[in-house]
Amino acid sequence: MRRLTLRRAPRPLERLSAGRSTRPTGAARPARPVRLLAATAAATVLALTASGCVTVRGELALMPPATRAEAAQALADFTAAYNRADEANDPALAADRVTGPLGEINQAGLRARAVTAPDGNPNHRPLELSDARFVLPKKAGWPRWFLADTDPNLDADEGAGDQRWLVVFVRNGPQQLWEAAHLVILSPSAVPEFAEEDGFAVPVAADSDALAVAPEDLGEEYVSFLKDGQPGPYAAGAHTTLLREQRQKGAKRPGLATQYLDRVANQGDFAPLGLRTKDGGAFVFFATRYFERQTAAPGYRPKVDPDIKALLTGEVKNTVTKEWVSNLAVLVKPAGTDRGGVTVKARLQGVVGAQGS
Repeated sequence: MRRLTLRRAPRPLERLSAGRSTRPTGAARPARPVRLLAATAAATVLALTASGCVTVRGELALMPPATRAEAAQALADFTAAYNRADEANDPALAADRVTGPLGEINQAGLRARAVTAPDGNPNHRPLELSDARFVLPKKAGWPRWFLADTDPNLDADEGAGDQRWLVVFVRNGPQQLWEAAHLVILSPSAVPEFAEEDGFAVPVAADSDALAVAPEDLGEEYVSFLKDGQPGPYAAGAHTTLLREQRQKGAKRPGLATQYLDRVANQGDFAPLGLRTKDGGAFVFFATRYFERQTAAPGYRPKVDPDIKALLTGEVKNTVTKEWVSNLAVLVKPAGTDRGGVTVKARLQGVVGAQGS
């Protein structure tokens, strides 16, 4: 799980993406548009879902996304699908249980391993997600979503290696399955305390002005910082200032020029999702997409790892461009914080495509 058009080279990287669609590439299927139920003057019972849950028509009807039993079943279904796909190296076995940035990373990784290890994963270790704490935001309309804060069996149970896997599940309609859209990994002490109202978590609107940065603007601010490094809302850290330094060092390797182009990814199941924290801020999941182009000196070719080669289109002559999806979780302070108001707490990323030229 931790494990993600160029015809002439070299040329300025900004030109390479001109006209490129923002639709995720390499995903099992395109992200679906959010479907909102039409509002009516009074909430009216629409139908009983297969699970027996009453679906209420009306955007003004605040509802929890699921019962705790339904959330537990969604987590179990995801884990079972993940294990089947991981053992067989078959993306189709998990395709209907993942979506968004996690889905694109997961499906690309499985497609690559289906090429490099077509007989299955000899290192498969069944994933178990226990001690699940479900954070259920009460909201109106679709999509509905919730957070599962879980303890994986693939980590150490104490000390620095202890982990919590935070999985966000999304559902776009009453007839659709719950799908895992986001995954980040934190230490237990890094998981924030979430605010509650009437026993349920409090979602944050994408355009909220109660925060230092509205959730819908987090991707744009992050992309801008990685491009120019100008001071802004993001605090210094491993996923901001240190990441820029690493890129700059990598760009200066003898015989190999590396360029980066970052893009916002916030449509469909890539849309940011936030929960209010007890301190008045928010914990927000969002994603970006970036392109890493490596151009070798004349007479040389960039090295391509087998997993990247499995996703490659075109022929690598002197350039290879890797497309990455990055899944992030950030803590956002309340409005009034000018600088350092956003701290990146976790980032999970993977290569989802590659182009040779």
